[in-house]
Amino acid sequence: MSKHHGTPKVSRPRQLNRLIRKRGKKVGAAPGTLIHIGPVTADLPRISQIHYNQTAIDESTLTNATDCQPPAPDTTVAWFNVDGLSNPDLVRILGETFKLHPLVMEDILNTDHRPKIEVHDNYLYIVIKMLQFREDSTSITIEQVSLIVGDNYVLSFQERQGDVFNSVRERLRSGRRIRQMGADYLAYALIDAVVDNYFLILENLGDAIEDLEQELIDKPTPTTLHRIHHFKREMLLLRKAVWPLREVLSSLSRDEDVVINSEIRLFLRDVYDHSIHIMDNIDTLRDLLTGMIDLYVSSVSQRMNEIMKVLTIFASIFMPLTFIAGVYGMNFEYMPELAIPWAYPLTLLFMLAVGVGLVLYFKWRKWL
Repeated sequence: MSKHHGTPKVSRPRQLNRLIRKRGKKVGAAPGTLIHIGPVTADLPRISQIHYNQTAIDESTLTNATDCQPPAPDTTVAWFNVDGLSNPDLVRILGETFKLHPLVMEDILNTDHRPKIEVHDNYLYIVIKMLQFREDSTSITIEQVSLIVGDNYVLSFQERQGDVFNSVRERLRSGRRIRQMGADYLAYALIDAVVDNYFLILENLGDAIEDLEQELIDKPTPTTLHRIHHFKREMLLLRKAVWPLREVLSSLSRDEDVVINSEIRLFLRDVYDHSIHIMDNIDTLRDLLTGMIDLYVSSVSQRMNEIMKVLTIFASIFMPLTFIAGVYGMNFEYMPELAIPWAYPLTLLFMLAVGVGLVLYFKWRKWL
């Protein structure tokens, strides 16, 4: 039986996979091939739909993708939300029903896309990143959300169940202004909910970084440095989601197309301003973390200098004492002091005087 020597290897989560998704199974596939790229969850895909107009709203959960049908023109607005992308056939059926381009269906299943917008003849394809903050690990989970915005419908595709759209659902149920608007306003509301959640994440990260800064000032440890690098990685993840989103919002609020009308572009400009504010906050926190690394290095160096100073002072005090003890420890027969009865106690008193004198000198020079 073979034996394994050394420390057992501990499996750790690959942090880089949160920034760069693997595409090995996509290499060599023809364009438009429907292959899911991203983490696979155990939950089965779920489809929920909301049909609404100014006077009524209808919510239901669908079990079959073929039940999703575009509403008749000028009747209602429909929102179809898909949770889970582990079944490419579901995306294919919905794509065929709503006449989506094969490359769009391929991009929906590929969860490694940066936020972007594509304008097609009868719909818009929008990719955004939905982030959530985990307090137990002070980390960010990232999820791709794909939006298909048509004349009177919105399709949203999420990687897993759970989102930040509950406020939008409550506004639809309460019969506010959102029920009087079209699908373009619904798409704006979904994007706005995602962007507003970025502010909450920044607040949580800001509080954690503030506590870390106080720990760095009081008593930094190697764990403190690890936490600083952890938060720098989280800020990089957040910046990766927000930076390209600015281009998407700028394009939506500026370009004219058949789906987004001019009134909704005013709301989108407001979301664009929010994204600018978020980027400023991200850059501020990143600069703060960079400064904390410099502060940690300076603090550790200062502590090392204090330790070396104390050791040097002790060595300086005991060096002359060691020299005197070494001289009188030599085994010579003729040493003039050996015949003096008080030579030994006088030597000890002299050594004590030298030590006390050096201590007083160091204090006078403020080295102690």
